[in-house]
Amino acid sequence: MIKLIASDMDGTLLDAQMGISKENAEAIRFALDKGIEFMVSTGRNYQEARSALDEAGIDCAMITLNGAQVFDKDGTSLFTVPIARDQITIILDKLDAHNIYYEVSTNKGLYSESQSRRIDSFASMIADHLPHLTYKMAIAMAAANLELLKIDYVESIRDLLVDDELEVLKIICVHNEGPKVLGPVANEIDALGNLAVTSSGQNNIEINHRSAQKGIAVAHVASARGIDLEDVMTIGDNFNDVSMLQVAGVSFAMGNAELEVKEYAKYVTDTNLENGVGKAIMRAIEEEL
Repeated sequence: MIKLIASDMDGTLLDAQMGISKENAEAIRFALDKGIEFMVSTGRNYQEARSALDEAGIDCAMITLNGAQVFDKDGTSLFTVPIARDQITIILDKLDAHNIYYEVSTNKGLYSESQSRRIDSFASMIADHLPHLTYKMAIAMAAANLELLKIDYVESIRDLLVDDELEVLKIICVHNEGPKVLGPVANEIDALGNLAVTSSGQNNIEINHRSAQKGIAVAHVASARGIDLEDVMTIGDNFNDVSMLQVAGVSFAMGNAELEVKEYAKYVTDTNLENGVGKAIMRAIEEEL
C-alpha cells in the first residue's frame, strides 16, 4: 500500500489557471487523512511552487529544481546538488552561441539577463502546457507571473560566479523553435558529462547536475522516511519526470503526457485539465495499488 505520493506540478497537478483544482486538493487531503504523505516534485523553484500550494492550503515537503534542492514541510532546505562550477561558463557560452534564452536558479535566488525575453520565453512555455490559450493570453499570464516571482535581473550572470558561496542548481533554457534549436545544444551539453539534461516541454531544456534528478530525490526522501520504494507513488507528464516514474512501485503518467513518458509509467490517468492527479490518488487508495 502506498505511503508516499510525489507529484509533478506543471502539466500534472496544476490546471488551466496554473492552480490546484478543488478536486485535486480534496484527493490530497483524503490521502493525508489516510496517513499517506504527499509532496510535490517539480522543476520550479521553492517560491514558484509554494505560491500554488499556499493558495490551495496544502502544506507539504518539496523536491524543487528537478531534485537539486529538497525542502521539508517547514520550508527548511535539507540538501542541494549544484552544477560543478567549472562547467557553468562552458554551458552559458554554448547557449549564448545559439541565442538561447536562459535563467539560472541558485541557492541565493533566481537570475535573468532580460525581463522582456523572459516574458516572451515563458509565454511560449505556458502556451505549450496549455494549448487552449491564445498567445496573447499566455503573454498576460507570463507577465502576471513576474509579479508573484522574485527574480533578479543582472547585466551578466557570469559576474555572479565570482561569489564562491553561490551554487548554481539549475539552468533552464527556452527557445521558440523548440527541438530544432535545443536538441543539438542539449547533445553538446550532455557530452560535457556529469550533467542531466531533461525537458518539461517542447520548447525548453533543463540542466542540472547528474545527481539532481527527481527519481534520486524521491528515493532519498523515501529512505529518510523508512519507506520502501514499492510503497511510493509518483505522478508526472514529461521527460524530467521519467526518473521518478521509474523508481516508484506505483507510477502514473498524465493523460496529456508525452507518449514516450507514458511508456515508463505503470498506469495512465486523465489529463491535468480533468483532475488527473486527484483521480490517480483515489484509484491508488481504493484499489490498494
